[in-house]
Amino acid sequence: MKTNSTETAKQILANYLEVNNCRKTPERFAILEAVYSFGSYFSMQDLKNKLVERNFPVSTATLYNTMRLLMDLRLVLCQRLQQGMRYKACYADNRCYQVCTVCGKTKELKIADIVNVFDNMHLKRFRKDNFSMYIYGICSTCQAVLTRQKNKK
Repeated sequence: MKTNSTETAKQILANYLEVNNCRKTPERFAILEAVYSFGSYFSMQDLKNKLVERNFPVSTATLYNTMRLLMDLRLVLCQRLQQGMRYKACYADNRCYQVCTVCGKTKELKIADIVNVFDNMHLKRFRKDNFSMYIYGICSTCQAVLTRQKNKK
C-alpha cells in the first residue's frame, strides 16, 4: 500500500483513540502498519506471522480486538472467502478487484470508466470517502481444476 494511505490511516486511528480516551498503544499501531504492508488479502495467521517477523509478537486477543477496531474505523475490510475469513487494508482504496471464491486469488482491475463514474457520482445527503468494487467468481486456474475433477468422475 502507499505510504500516504498508511500515514492517513495512522492519523485516523490516533484521532479516534484520542477522542475516545483510549490508550495509544504501540501494539495497535504495529498491527496497523503490518496490515497496510500486505498487498492483498491476508489471514489472521498471516498477520500474526508478519508481526513475529518484525519482532513484535502480540497476543491473539490484542490482534482480534485491534482488527475489530480497524474494521469499525473502515481502515480494514473483512471478506469471507472459500478458505475462511480474509482481511485487507482498504483506506482510500478506489479500486476494482476480481476475487476467486475458490482459491481467494485477487487481481486488481484497471477500469478507468468505472473509477470515473464513482468519482463523479453525487449522492444526495451523503459524502463518499472512497469505494471498492469486488467481482466474485472463479478464476481460470480453478475452473480448469474443477473441470478436470468433474471429467474424472
